[in-house]
Amino acid sequence: MTSDRSSRSSSTTSVRFATAAAYAVAGVVHLVTAGLFLTGLRLTVLGFRTFFQPWIGVLLLGMAVPLRPRSGRLDPDAPTVREADAPALFALVHRTADIAGVRRVDAVQFTADFSVSVIHYGLRRRRCLVLGLPLWAAYPPQQRVAAVAQALGASATRDVRDSAFVGSALRSLTAGSQAVQEGEPSATPPRISPVALGAAAVADGTRRFDARSRKSEWLLWIPRTALAATARLLLWLTEPAARRALFAADDASARAASSQAALAALRDRRLARAVGVEMHRLAIEKRTLAKALTPAAPHEDLWDVLNAHAARLRAQDVPQPSGPDAPGGRARLHRQRLVRPARRAARPGPAVSRDDHARRARPGPHPGRAARAAADGGATGAA
Repeated sequence: MTSDRSSRSSSTTSVRFATAAAYAVAGVVHLVTAGLFLTGLRLTVLGFRTFFQPWIGVLLLGMAVPLRPRSGRLDPDAPTVREADAPALFALVHRTADIAGVRRVDAVQFTADFSVSVIHYGLRRRRCLVLGLPLWAAYPPQQRVAAVAQALGASATRDVRDSAFVGSALRSLTAGSQAVQEGEPSATPPRISPVALGAAAVADGTRRFDARSRKSEWLLWIPRTALAATARLLLWLTEPAARRALFAADDASARAASSQAALAALRDRRLARAVGVEMHRLAIEKRTLAKALTPAAPHEDLWDVLNAHAARLRAQDVPQPSGPDAPGGRARLHRQRLVRPARRAARPGPAVSRDDHARRARPGPHPGRAARAAADGGATGAA
């Protein structure tokens, strides 16, 4: 007992030190961004005593713009509902958020992905539940509550990667790395006959263009390496806190639904590939063959058929992919997928039945419209 307490306290101390170091690194990132912007603005506006100062200012401003803090925003192409549009769904989500001990959401968006998550948008960091309709259709009612509770708990303040200070620095580093990433190799120029008019000039221009491209890549190597290394450092420092927040979200999921439902929701993530492929097939079938037979509403029964398919897969006990080729492509993520169900199975919790609320919760006032939106993105979700 004493050894467990000492190991737990040492683990808490290490998490706190890593989190404090992450905040320090994020503070340096924000200070560097502000310094680049202010210095570039000053040289651009007041630096006309020499010829080079305004150009240096423009260069510094160009470096500061990709590193600017970014606030989240909603996907304009995804269907969005408010509480007045789907009161039963929001009642379930609000009740789940209260049990998980987190702030309620302000909007719900639907996607064609087999996932559920929470994002922040706007300057006031409002919360939006991004609900994947394939997951909602494939899960039984109890597991829907568990999945929503897990997503709400994962977006709590314990996860520093999603915080306003560290999260914005991480997003800025990611955007800056993408802005200066190495370009794609140039396409092979078309074959030109050596006797054609201007063939020598074309070949000479191609050689000079390739030489300039190599020089620019060498100039961008330093900022690209610095941004990528800083982003990896932030990810490494925030990993203990993110893991602890994920485990806390699993506990919130067990409180909101039950330990059995939370464990089943974690294990049924293995159905993502099969359900995505089936949804893609059904979307193509209902937009071609079934459209001529039932032109009124070819998508209305899409989710019922998908739910029956997921139930058959669950009854067949589809094996869990393992090894480095597991979903995510990394052995560490695969180990985390194994640790979370094992940890949840070892910690039983109360079994609170919320099947009726989850059954009454509809995606929105127009389920056919949501089905068509997901069917249009079925190819993306299944890929």
